[in-house]
Amino acid sequence: MTPARLTRDIKQWALELGFNAVGITGVDLSEDEARLCNWLADGRHGDMHYMERHGTRRSRPSELVPGTTRIVSVRMDYLPEPAAPAQSILAAPDRAYVSRYALGRDYHKLMRQKLQQLAHRVSDVTGPFGYRAFVDSAPVLEKALARNAGLGWIGKHTNLLAKDAGSWFFLGELYTNLPLLEDSAGVDHCGRCDACIEACPTGAIVAPYELDARLCISYLTIEHHGSIPQALRPAMGNRIYGCDDCQLVCPWNRFAHDTEQPDFWPRHELDAVALTQLFRWSAEEFELKLRGSAIRRIGHIRWLRNIAVALGNGPASKSAIRALRARRTHPHQLVREHVEWALARLDG
Repeated sequence: MTPARLTRDIKQWALELGFNAVGITGVDLSEDEARLCNWLADGRHGDMHYMERHGTRRSRPSELVPGTTRIVSVRMDYLPEPAAPAQSILAAPDRAYVSRYALGRDYHKLMRQKLQQLAHRVSDVTGPFGYRAFVDSAPVLEKALARNAGLGWIGKHTNLLAKDAGSWFFLGELYTNLPLLEDSAGVDHCGRCDACIEACPTGAIVAPYELDARLCISYLTIEHHGSIPQALRPAMGNRIYGCDDCQLVCPWNRFAHDTEQPDFWPRHELDAVALTQLFRWSAEEFELKLRGSAIRRIGHIRWLRNIAVALGNGPASKSAIRALRARRTHPHQLVREHVEWALARLDG
């Protein structure tokens, strides 16, 4: 089979497996490596020290998987059509806002399984070949690879954007040693628009195409393990897991598609549930109800930390104050600290 025919077939098979777009690129990420090194040197990665430990494996695919010459980059849309409107939840301070990508089942396993299926289908034609499948599971510059593979461009908010799909999608990669044809890189279409920069609640988009993770609500609620800086807590509002504000205002998301995957639809009413209801979950309930969810990886302690902040930013209702007081004696200091902060705001 010629490289052109194999390239064409791989793209068709990927679409048949449920991916919404697919492109192919080489391994040169030298310009992105320079930007990554500067970003790390400035300390903008915060507590994500693993990014330093990975060294150049993130920006040099053949160091991560020896023999890699081509990368198949795939996109899967995740916007859950049945979910409560995001803006209405953000405007309801007694409700919990969960980033749209995390309302349903964890995307990692679903996409990785489909990438494995794609690899098996390729091997049926080519015989055994070298490959590794990744879905946010290894040091991979997935947005830069997707851009180089023609799936879109990296916007001013540092998310990948596609003219026909906005930014509500996941990315995955199949590192291969196959002689596939490369696609042309995506072209920037942000123009003069600064909507994402202006919308960021904490000013984390410090300049066009520059994100300081230490200020980002997604980082603070998911990646950060310790105490959330008090100066940033009020701006978090009712966002308890992630933040979508920069995507919600992006004009390109007019063209976003609802997901075709029922697995990404909301579970346990997480698209519109009361903060006090979630705050009552025991550690056992947290583990049981969030089994198979991306949220589960933050653990019950950070879950309570995040919700305590949201309650402190909400109305001083009897139910909110009662819920916070019930957690005052929690065995973990991190929870107690954020509970006391919230009570001080609501109850003096």
